[in-house]
Amino acid sequence: MTDEQTRPYPPQAPATPGQRVVAGRYALLGELGRGGMGVVWRAQDQVIGRQVAVKELRLPDAESAAVFSERALREVRTGGRLNDPAVVTVYDVVTDGGTTFIVMELVEAPSLADLVRQRGPMPAAQAALMGERVLAALQAAHAAGIVHRDVKPANILVAPDGRVKLTDFGIAHAVDDPRLTTSGMIVGSPAFMAPERVEGREALPASDLWSLGATLFFAVEGSIPFERATTAATLHAIMTEIPYLTRGQGPIAAAILGLLVANPDARLTAAQAQNLLTTAQGVRPTPPNGTAMLHGGGPMTRVAPQPPAKKNLRALWISLAAVLVVGALVGGFFAGKAYEAPVVDAQMLPTVTFGLGGQMRVDSRSGYPCYNAQIQDGNELSNANDGDCKESHTLEIYDAEDVIGIASWSDSDAAVADYPGLAAVTAAAEARCAASFHSSIVPQAKREGLKYRALVPTEAQWKSLPDEETSDQPTREFYCVLAKGDGGPISAPIVTKVK
Repeated sequence: MTDEQTRPYPPQAPATPGQRVVAGRYALLGELGRGGMGVVWRAQDQVIGRQVAVKELRLPDAESAAVFSERALREVRTGGRLNDPAVVTVYDVVTDGGTTFIVMELVEAPSLADLVRQRGPMPAAQAALMGERVLAALQAAHAAGIVHRDVKPANILVAPDGRVKLTDFGIAHAVDDPRLTTSGMIVGSPAFMAPERVEGREALPASDLWSLGATLFFAVEGSIPFERATTAATLHAIMTEIPYLTRGQGPIAAAILGLLVANPDARLTAAQAQNLLTTAQGVRPTPPNGTAMLHGGGPMTRVAPQPPAKKNLRALWISLAAVLVVGALVGGFFAGKAYEAPVVDAQMLPTVTFGLGGQMRVDSRSGYPCYNAQIQDGNELSNANDGDCKESHTLEIYDAEDVIGIASWSDSDAAVADYPGLAAVTAAAEARCAASFHSSIVPQAKREGLKYRALVPTEAQWKSLPDEETSDQPTREFYCVLAKGDGGPISAPIVTKVK
C-alpha cells in the first residue's frame, strides 16, 4: 500500500448535493448495518464506478482509535496475501475527519446470524459445507500470518446459491506484530471467544478454530452455546462448561465438540476439522484423474447412499472420531481448569457391557428413564424394575445414542453391520456420557454426590436377532446412567431432559 489510502481522490462524477463523501471518493448511499464496532454503509466508488461496502469504525477514545487505525492499515497490507473465494476482499483504508473507514467488497447476502434466526437451524450437511468454506478462508488467513479474532455468525455471509463469505478482517492483525498487542484491549465477541483469550492470552490460529466451533454449534442448534445473561456469566461458561448438542449428531457433532476443546493444544487441527466436515456433508474429493473439489464453491462429487455392506466403514469412522474427542475432553476440562494436565473424572465409573455375554441385560424396548436397580453383574434394566422418575428410584438414564448414528435396524442390517470393537464402542460412549453429564442436562447444582457410567452392547448383542421371549433386540445404542455415589435412593428427577 502507498500513502494513497489517506489522500483525497478527485470524483469521477459529482455526488448528489448534501450526500456524504468519504475521502473525496466514496459516496455513502445508505446504511447496511451497525454494531459495537461501527456502521457499515453501501457506497459508490466514484473513481472506479463500482459499489462497495464502507465500514466506519467508531471507537470509544482516541487511544483505541489509534490502535485500531494501525491494525486496519496492517490488515490491508497483509490482506493482499489472502486469495480465497470465501474471504471478503478489503480494497482500501481511508481516514477522513479523524475517523477510519475500511472499504470492502460489497456482498449482497444475509449473515448466518440472520439466516438462522429467520429460518431456524441448518441441516447438518448444509452447516458442514458452510463450515468447510469458512475453514478454508481461515486456513488462507493463518498461512498469511493473520488471525481473524472475531469469527461469529454475524461475520459470515451466506448467499442463496450457497456461496459463503467471511468478513470483518478489518479488526484482524498479523500475528507477528507485537506492537498491536500492548493496548490491553480484547477484540471480539465474548460469546464466541476462545478460553485462552478469556484468560488474557494472545489470539492464536487455534482461537479462530474454537470460534468456528461455537459458530457451527449455532448453525446446527439455533442457539449460542455459551451465551448467558451477563458478560461475566458468559465468560465463566466458556471456561467451565461443555455444550450439549440436541440436533447435531455423528461427524458434525464430533467436529463441533473437537473444536470446542478448551486446551488449544488438544483442539482439533484445521485438517482434522476439514475431514470431519467433509464426512458430515457426504462430499469427498474426486479421484486424481477427475475434477478436484474446490472449497470455494467449485465442482464437488457427492457420495451416493452406501449399501448396508458399507456401514462398517461408518462405524470405524465414528469410533475413531469419538476416541479423538474423548481424549481431548477428559484432558482437564471436567475440573473446570482448561489447562491442567489430563486427569481422571472422579465421577465416572467403569463402563459396563450389556446383552448376550455381557455383564447385564438391558431391555431396549423399555421406554422409561428411571429404574430401581443396581449396576452390577447379572442385573437387568427392564419393565420389571422401571419406575416413575418423580418417585423414589436408584438409576436414571440421562442420555443414549446410536454408536454409528442409525436409529432403527432390520434383520438384514443386523447381519451385515460390523462391530467396531469393544474399545471403540467404549470410547464413543464414554465421550458422549462425559460431555452430557457435564452439560446442562444434569444441572450443575445437582451433580455433587453423583456418579455416572456408560452401558455398551457386546459384540454378540450387536449381531443378535430379535428374541421374542426375552424382548432383547439387536442394538447399536449405548446408554448413559447416573446414580448416587452411595447407591441410595433418588427422591426426585435429576436430569432436565432425556433423549
